[in-house]
Amino acid sequence: MTHDRKTTLLHAALDLAAAGVPVLPLRRGKSPMANCSACVNLACGGRPSMARPGRCVCPAPCHAWAAATIDPAVLTSRAWALAWQTAVALAYHPGGAGWTVVDLDDATAIAWARSTLPPTRTVATSRGEHWIYRGVMPSANRVRPGVDIKSAMSYARWLGHGTGNLAPLPDAVRALAVKEPPRARPVPAASAPAGGGECRHRTPAYLERGITMAEERITAARSAVHNTVYGTFLAVLSAHGRCGCLTEGHIGRLFTAAQAKGESARHCADAWANARTRLGL
Repeated sequence: MTHDRKTTLLHAALDLAAAGVPVLPLRRGKSPMANCSACVNLACGGRPSMARPGRCVCPAPCHAWAAATIDPAVLTSRAWALAWQTAVALAYHPGGAGWTVVDLDDATAIAWARSTLPPTRTVATSRGEHWIYRGVMPSANRVRPGVDIKSAMSYARWLGHGTGNLAPLPDAVRALAVKEPPRARPVPAASAPAGGGECRHRTPAYLERGITMAEERITAARSAVHNTVYGTFLAVLSAHGRCGCLTEGHIGRLFTAAQAKGESARHCADAWANARTRLGL
C-alpha cells in the first residue's frame, strides 16, 4: 500500500469518525483485520454484543465489526499503525451510526427495491447498490435473492456518501429479517411429583410470568448474548420442563427473543437441546 493511499484512508476514517460513524480498516478481500495475538480465540475475554464490543480493552482493530470506533486517538494510535499500512479499503459499522444498509447485489435486486422500498440515500457498489436508511435492526444475510441487510453486529464497505437523503427505516425492511420461530417440540411430560399433587405450573398466570421474565432477560442482554440465551433456557426448563406445561408457543417466544438479539435459529435449537440434556429431560 502506498503512503498516499494509507493517508487517504486514514483521513477518510477520521472524517467519518468526527461525523459519528464508527470505522475500521479492511484488508484484501474486504475482510476485517484479524485478531491480535492477545485476542486470538477471544483469549482477552471479549465478546461483541449488539451495539458495542464486549469486555476486551485491546486498542488494536480486533473482533471484526466490533473494532469500529469513532475515537481519533485509537484510529491514530501505534496499535493501529500496521492495520493502516496493510489496509486496502475502509469499512463502517452501520448499526453504530444508527443506520441500516440494504445491500442489493445485482440488477434484479435493485429493480425489486425500486418497486418495493421508499427512496433513500443510495451508494453505488461494484455490482449493485447500497440503500441506507435511518434506524437500526438485526443484520441478516440472503433475506431474498441478492439482498443482505447490514446493521447491528455487521460492517459494510465505505464507498462514499452517495446521493439522496436518509429516509426512516421502513417496516418493509424490518420484515425481511423476521424469521418464523423454529418448530420446537414440546418438552415431554414428566411423572407427577410423589404424592400425586397438582402441577403448580398449570396456573396460567404462573407460567406466563415465567416466560415473560425469560423474554425480558434475553432482550436486556448487552453482552455475552450466547451465554444469556443458554442460561435463560436452562432456567426455564429447570422451573417448567418436568411437567409438560411448555408448548411450542412458549418455546417459539423464547426463540424469537433470542433471534432478535442476533442469535441464529440453529444456535437457539442447540442451546435448547443442550439445556435439556444437562437437566436430563
